[in-house]
Amino acid sequence: MITQPQAMATPTPDPDEERRRIQTARLLAYRDDGPLVHAFSGKLGKGLPPVPATLVALLAVIAVTVIGLPDKGPLLLVPVAITLLLVLPTAPRDHLGRFDWLTPPLLRGTEFLAMIAIGLAAGAPKWLLFVLVYVVGYHTYDTVYRTRQSIWPPAWVFHAGLGWELRLLIIGVGAALGWLTPVLAVLTAYLFVLFAVESVTSWVRLDKASAQAGADAEQDLEASPEDALEQATGEAEKG
Repeated sequence: MITQPQAMATPTPDPDEERRRIQTARLLAYRDDGPLVHAFSGKLGKGLPPVPATLVALLAVIAVTVIGLPDKGPLLLVPVAITLLLVLPTAPRDHLGRFDWLTPPLLRGTEFLAMIAIGLAAGAPKWLLFVLVYVVGYHTYDTVYRTRQSIWPPAWVFHAGLGWELRLLIIGVGAALGWLTPVLAVLTAYLFVLFAVESVTSWVRLDKASAQAGADAEQDLEASPEDALEQATGEAEKG
């Protein structure tokens, strides 16, 4: 006797496992790691606990800022080196600890403080530093807002945005070489165009898709019973 083949049952995902996966993905997105972190994260073993390491980095950058940085020279790279050495090894962790949600704000605070400390020490225009912090802050806000609605930014944005590590390296090297103001100007303009254009186009695309879905649903509701029956009959005849 020929029997109808039974379809393979799709296993139901474990709710707790799915929650942990989403939490990890969100926190990693909020970190805003760039290509350098991704290149090294697989070679760092288990890595450092994210919250303690990032907190130590923040406190160390605060201490260096209070002590004072020179207006030029390689010592301007000290905040960058501290942040890289302490925060980069935290990337391999799954960020599922009770307090691991603190990692992104600690990291963003460390990045902003290092930017400002280096910029002020090297004599960069304050308004330019403010604009750069605003642009990166907007990108962070946009990422948080999207992921909370299960709308994930494309992965290429985080690589194109250079990540916190390359942004700090570029600023530190520019300051050490005495070129900080033009470096800041180019970096800020690049990030502004990248984040603004990508964000606007993504939201416009989403609005169009939502409007089209709403129009299709409204059209289905407005269809008369006769039209629905005729459409169903036509589809049955074609089958």
